[in-house]
Amino acid sequence: MKFTRMLTTKLTSFWLMSLAAIAFVFLLCAMMSFVQLTYKFQQQKVAELETLLIEHYHTQPDWELESWLPPMLLAFNAVEFRLTMKSEVLFAYQGNVQTQNPMVYTHLLDPQSGLSMTLSLPQPFDHYSISWYELLILGVGLLAVIALVRFGHIWLSQQLDGIEELAQRSRLILQGKHEQALATPGNGKPRLINRALTKLLEELQDAHKERGRFDKFIRSNTFLDAQTRIGNRLFLNNRLDALSHDQGMVAHGVIYLLEMDDLDFIQQAKGEGAVKDLLHATVNGINSILQSLPNSIFARRTHNQFAIVVPHVSLIEADQLASKLLKVCLSQPLPDGVDNRDNFYHLGCAYFTAGDNVNQLLDEADMALRAAQLQGNSNWFMYDKGAIDEEFAKGSVRWRSFLENALVQRRFYPFSQPIMDSDGVEHHKEIFTRARDNQGALVRATLFIPMANKCGLMPQIERQMIERVLVLLGQEQHKGQVYSVNLSLDTLMSRAFTHWLKTTLLEYRHLTPQLIFEVSEDIVVQHQDKLQPKLDMISKMGARLCVDHVGQQVVGTYYIRECHFDMIKLHRSIVRHIHLRPENQLFIRSLIGGLYRTEVLVSAEGVEVFEEWQTLQILGVGMAQGMYFSDPVELQ
Repeated sequence: MKFTRMLTTKLTSFWLMSLAAIAFVFLLCAMMSFVQLTYKFQQQKVAELETLLIEHYHTQPDWELESWLPPMLLAFNAVEFRLTMKSEVLFAYQGNVQTQNPMVYTHLLDPQSGLSMTLSLPQPFDHYSISWYELLILGVGLLAVIALVRFGHIWLSQQLDGIEELAQRSRLILQGKHEQALATPGNGKPRLINRALTKLLEELQDAHKERGRFDKFIRSNTFLDAQTRIGNRLFLNNRLDALSHDQGMVAHGVIYLLEMDDLDFIQQAKGEGAVKDLLHATVNGINSILQSLPNSIFARRTHNQFAIVVPHVSLIEADQLASKLLKVCLSQPLPDGVDNRDNFYHLGCAYFTAGDNVNQLLDEADMALRAAQLQGNSNWFMYDKGAIDEEFAKGSVRWRSFLENALVQRRFYPFSQPIMDSDGVEHHKEIFTRARDNQGALVRATLFIPMANKCGLMPQIERQMIERVLVLLGQEQHKGQVYSVNLSLDTLMSRAFTHWLKTTLLEYRHLTPQLIFEVSEDIVVQHQDKLQPKLDMISKMGARLCVDHVGQQVVGTYYIRECHFDMIKLHRSIVRHIHLRPENQLFIRSLIGGLYRTEVLVSAEGVEVFEEWQTLQILGVGMAQGMYFSDPVELQ
């Protein structure tokens, strides 16, 4: 609006100066005309007096001037009058008017007799003064001019405000802020152009949504089973690769193989519809159980076999989960005519720990499935591979005690891993949280984070980590460094944490541009309405937002624009062996294409070999992190 004010002020000033100049010219002309008329009127009176004197001289030799000339001179406000004939004074008059620099008129009335007169009159304006009535007229005129100028200023401002609103919307469009431009249509003028912009923005917004739906369609047809709409075998392999490093699992958990016997017989006897209903009922029942288990994987391996992977659960929890899964399967009604109703579902389980081989794990789960089938009825079987690592046997009470002591003694430490851009320059560092036990040994995040979530301690842990990062940013050796910190769902949902974060960011507002907060994609998608105000608050405070684990789930990507994320980070399941997987490359191309003309930066996590990084650069990914660049190191 500065342009409007400036233009309005300049134009109004031009109007005012023009009116002032015109008024000045008119006043000057009026004054000159009035002066000229006044002098001319005075000269006319002198000429009339001359005419009277000449007539009296020729018609009345005795003159009798004393009878009529003094009243006339008095009426003329004469200062002095002398009538002479050849140096002889015939008549003299001295008035009572006192003036300086009088107007003196000397005229020869009759050349033959030498008759002449000398008349002194005051200046035409000596006795003139401006009355209150004249001042009132002048004031009313000035007020009328000011009112007209003010009215013109307001009218022009209103007209230009419409143009400025139109320009503001255009500026937002050029800056890529299409949602903000659409949300503020205003009263831009010309209105036809304003309505055209609104319509085009609505169509563009719908096109973006359509692009997000197209991205989801590509991912769905690549990674989802067409019949059950859960992950397919390719999806399962990608997720298992993400959970492993060099074919060794990076965390503990359990894998289940669920097989439905005689599914082909039902299809032949009852048709495709009966099989579809049974599959949907079974899948929905299993999904209802897995909703409370974060990062769980559910995929269809073959026509009648499903795989379920649940990380970060103990052996006891794995046994309980197996019983729940089998129970929900057995509760599904089978079509009439199925003879082996009690020998239809079989579940094989294999518990794994960090370092276990993926292929061996699948073989163990398959052997457990065959063992369950040999029992002759619907049942589950857990593959027994010996004693479980002692660290997984800690109960919830012991874990809570360990985590609370670590919080009190501040034994959570930040580890950082650099995120490198395509030029090999560090863009920022991501903070990972590690804990130390009483003996000083590091405890992996994959162990304590699931337990911290169960105990409700994640807000306190992440708060302590943010405090450490802010202290580091205040030190000279970390000046200018940018760090990204992960936030969990429990942390973002905590009102106490949100209030503390807002207060802290206000206190350290000079450091907020050096902070990036990362949120997982599945959290944003499932709780977008609740999280958006909190994410907007973080963004308004000056910090940046990043959504990570992008591609882990098959969801649309329009939330990236709606939540105004500054960065996205591809999940390691998409990055793993990207140079050998054209379907993952297609997803990345589609994702980056949907972010065209935005300022969203695309990063990748889990880069381990040069071929992966090279392929990502070709696809348009600008940043990456992983063991190919550096392992996480402790910050001092």
